[in-house]
Amino acid sequence: MDALLDQSMLQCPAPAKLNLFLHVTGRRADGYHLLQTAFQLIDHGDTLDIVRREDGLIHRTNEIAGVPEDSDLIVRAARLLKAHTASPYGAELTLHKILPMGGGLGGGSSDAATTLIALNRLWQCGLRRQELMNLGLQLGADVPFFLFGRNAFAEGVGEVLQEITTPDCWYLVIEPGVQVPTPAIFSSKELTRDTKTFRITDFSGSADKHLRNDLQAVACTLFPEVAEVIDWLSKFGNAKMTGSGACVFCDFADEISADEVLKQVPDRWISWKARALSQHPMAHLVQA
Repeated sequence: MDALLDQSMLQCPAPAKLNLFLHVTGRRADGYHLLQTAFQLIDHGDTLDIVRREDGLIHRTNEIAGVPEDSDLIVRAARLLKAHTASPYGAELTLHKILPMGGGLGGGSSDAATTLIALNRLWQCGLRRQELMNLGLQLGADVPFFLFGRNAFAEGVGEVLQEITTPDCWYLVIEPGVQVPTPAIFSSKELTRDTKTFRITDFSGSADKHLRNDLQAVACTLFPEVAEVIDWLSKFGNAKMTGSGACVFCDFADEISADEVLKQVPDRWISWKARALSQHPMAHLVQA
């Protein structure tokens, strides 16, 4: 991808994330849950083609099943940036979607962040990273992470971020074939909301086998397909669900090891491998 063209940015990457762990530590008065998690970027995700328009109109050029244009996070992100900056420009947005919806991979949030990064350059807005992150939080709790641009230890509702170093490894990811709606998980009476907090200095990456995803047990009860994948993948390592589900992942030290397990995944599931990223591929386009 050319880093910057005069009027367009093509094949802009919107990488997926994995939650190496996810603890629910409390609940605010407004109903939002307090979390601790570790976000890991991986080299697999959606891509966007973004073309600047001179007439100020914002338009998504392709259909996305189940996502009307007005509610699409990329369109909302573009409109939010335009309103914030009073930019005279518009944009044509084409989203090449490969990440599953309701998969816990942050696909929509990553798409929104990539849209903000690209349009900030194409429209010559000049917003710095923190200002973009503040805007992104209005779109969703995971959006600031993708704008942060590095793997991160997150607290609060997921917006308080500190950079962390994570292992250079490979991940095998399995899609169970179901969409897990986040509200159904967080509203469950079975959800544990009092996990003890810990310090970032106690986190050393995916080797922390005692760390878990507090949402996993609820998702497995509501969606047996998720439990089935976890049971199968656990034969090969420390399999966990990411986010609020439904995708399940396991880390491997090298690509060959991931490939060996990938060959064995039953055909009824979609599966793929991805390498850990140390930073967002578009992070260099945002001023600190």
